[in-house]
Amino acid sequence: QVQLVESGGGLVQVGGSLRLSCAASGGTFSNYGMGWFRQVPGKEREFVAFISKNGGITGVAFSVKGRFTISRDNAKNTVYLQMNTLKPEDTAVYLCAADGGPYSSFYSRATRYDYWGQGTQVTVSS
Repeated sequence: QVQLVESGGGLVQVGGSLRLSCAASGGTFSNYGMGWFRQVPGKEREFVAFISKNGGITGVAFSVKGRFTISRDNAKNTVYLQMNTLKPEDTAVYLCAADGGPYSSFYSRATRYDYWGQGTQVTVSS
């Protein structure tokens, strides 16, 4: 059983930056591809970014491309999401998730992920 705990959210002005962290415990972190998703009340959970088990493959949603970067430190059992040039539409609860299966190009699908964190709120004010 893998536990995931997100941190780093908060209130930021338009154009600002935040760095989210997701600390994993209870499993072998390097066995999991990791994803970031976000959710707004009343809307479906939206894929944000993915990083493969060894960090060699990453992918981000078109809506955040060029602004958000995902990375991981397997020695620290942590995945990060660096968010720059934030916009009001980035406001959401951000959740990290762990995928214990083999690599798939369908990493944007929430159903692939086995474990989820509780999320951290990001609010971008204009």
